[in-house]
Amino acid sequence: MTTLATPPGAKRSLWHRIVGRQPLGLLFSSPYLAFVILVFAFPIVYAVWISFHDFFFAAPGANPPRPFVGFDNYVYAFTNDQVLRSFANVGVFLVINVPLTVILSLLLASALNRAVHARTFLRVSYYVPYVTASVAVVAVWLFLFNGSGLVNTILGPLAPDPSWLINEHLAMPVIALYVTWKQLGFYILLYLAALQNVPKELYESAATDGAGRIRQFFSVTVPGVRPATLLVLLISTVTGANLFTEPYLLTAGGGPNGASTSPVLMMYQLGIQQGQPDVAAAIGIVLVIGVLIIAFIQNRFVGERES
Repeated sequence: MTTLATPPGAKRSLWHRIVGRQPLGLLFSSPYLAFVILVFAFPIVYAVWISFHDFFFAAPGANPPRPFVGFDNYVYAFTNDQVLRSFANVGVFLVINVPLTVILSLLLASALNRAVHARTFLRVSYYVPYVTASVAVVAVWLFLFNGSGLVNTILGPLAPDPSWLINEHLAMPVIALYVTWKQLGFYILLYLAALQNVPKELYESAATDGAGRIRQFFSVTVPGVRPATLLVLLISTVTGANLFTEPYLLTAGGGPNGASTSPVLMMYQLGIQQGQPDVAAAIGIVLVIGVLIIAFIQNRFVGERES
């Protein structure tokens, strides 16, 4: 009677799913995994717990009761007009910022990828705003967009009244333009790296078939950098949803009637300034879920197009 041996892979399939084919890789990455769990996973779980309890700051050593309140914090937060407006504001921001970021960074990266003079200088020039501290750059934009600033001087009688950053309808679009300009260099570098992997033969074949530069761009470049486009979409969406520094500095904490208040800025105001960390945690959890949903939709849409 012959006994059939169980393939080694069958016994280790679960192990392989956990650690992969190179267990040593898990060992080397374990410090980073521990860091992620400590810095990201644990705070998120703790924030979920806070959002379902009557939580408030107490004196060191005190242990007051924190009763379970269910969805009361969520109901309180999302029946608040200011909280709802903060989510609407970040929606306006994303509608302006994300498409502009993708389009401009891809166009500029494509231009820089060609054999042009001073390519290195231009790459550095685009990247400088990204690495410059926001506090330093904001002063320039405040000078440009205040009531007597350079932009209004150029526009003359066409300048808006009230001025840009104190205008309820223009404050968030200006912030979106500022963030787009400041972060553009980072996304240009991502696209430049992706463009290096697009085979030159594809452009040569397209040119042989009579395709001009515009046709080559849409038929070769855009499909070739689709993974980078997905990455740009994800990063710009996540960073945009976490908007805080720019509205805080440019519009003195939220602008007229909360016109530029973001959810993260609202979390700061409610949780730190007004002592309602439970409500702030509820806002944060909803924001995380919203960003995950948007990222999932982007991944499915762009991923299916890529496949």
